[in-house]
Amino acid sequence: MQAALRAEHAAVYGYGVVGGRIGDGRRAEARTAYDAHRARRDELRRAVRELGGEPESSAAAYALPFPVPDAAAAARLAAELEERVAGVYADLVRAAGGARRGMAAESLREAAVRAARWRGGSVAFPGLAERSAASG
Repeated sequence: MQAALRAEHAAVYGYGVVGGRIGDGRRAEARTAYDAHRARRDELRRAVRELGGEPESSAAAYALPFPVPDAAAAARLAAELEERVAGVYADLVRAAGGARRGMAAESLREAAVRAARWRGGSVAFPGLAERSAASG
């Protein structure tokens, strides 16, 4: 749960960058994704507390995987953020059970759909791309 929370903190930060660089035509889409990640972050904070843990705080800043000087780079960043979040939720689907597993599966699905929209296409196994590349 903490790993998913960390991923959501990073996604919220990243979407702040995306929102500042994305063109007007996709700004509403970026805002919707930003709001979804904030809501998921808040849900995960509650879940960590319910499990008896102390939710990790967000970092002051996060390293971006590449420079984001324009709208095209912002869209690539959004796709990257969603792919990273999907990977963390894929791990949580394997580790969790019951309602938490259902939440993780739904979060994985949502991230995969957003990634496909930002990228303009989908991948065979969302959240598992880096694992299949590493093992191949």
